[in-house]
Amino acid sequence: MRRVIGWSPALLLTLVSALGPSLTDSAFAQAPAFKGKYTELKKLPSTHERGKVKLTEFADFYCPHCHMFESSGIPVLEKEFGDKLEVMMVGFPVIPGKLPMAFEMYEQAKLMGRGAEMKRAIFRTIHKDKIHVLDSTIREMLVKEVGLDPVAFEAGLASGKPAKVFEEGRAFGMKVDVQQTPTVLLDGNLKVESIDPENIKAIVASILEADQVQKPAPAGKKPKREKK
Repeated sequence: MRRVIGWSPALLLTLVSALGPSLTDSAFAQAPAFKGKYTELKKLPSTHERGKVKLTEFADFYCPHCHMFESSGIPVLEKEFGDKLEVMMVGFPVIPGKLPMAFEMYEQAKLMGRGAEMKRAIFRTIHKDKIHVLDSTIREMLVKEVGLDPVAFEAGLASGKPAKVFEEGRAFGMKVDVQQTPTVLLDGNLKVESIDPENIKAIVASILEADQVQKPAPAGKKPKREKK
């Protein structure tokens, strides 16, 4: 696994506020003791919704371990849980000396509805095609490959919005103290650094099983998780 080097701490940005209520003691999520290896981040609220688990993957496009997890781990999990698992990648660079273009391309593709396709295309280009500099020619090829308009795509990049979203995601990774990639966050506050798919499967299955055991909350109220 790649460990973070060279990035200085940054203030928590807008992304954290989108996760839920203010981080007061009364808002801390209390999770049951699920199966598998994970760390509960007690100062972050759970984003869990009954019957679904949200998986946030902190990954570096240039990291070979991230490529391996993306190509062999994520498909296993998606096959196992189907629409009960929602996967999102957050770009978190750890390889020094690389330009942020790959991450900005991914964010722009997400804004245009082709994030998953662009993610796969970028990982393949870097790790299989061995192309590490995503210049305008390579960008145009990849944009057309995923079914987007190159002119509109470049205009989106130039707007600066993808770069801003990327920086917000990186700041969030620092907030949850990502030390290596890939690192997984389940339901906003369960941090998983042992990214063996079997470990993640055990945790996700355990969360979904807990949903079946717990009684639904009254209308208009979210169910509370048991304390450990």
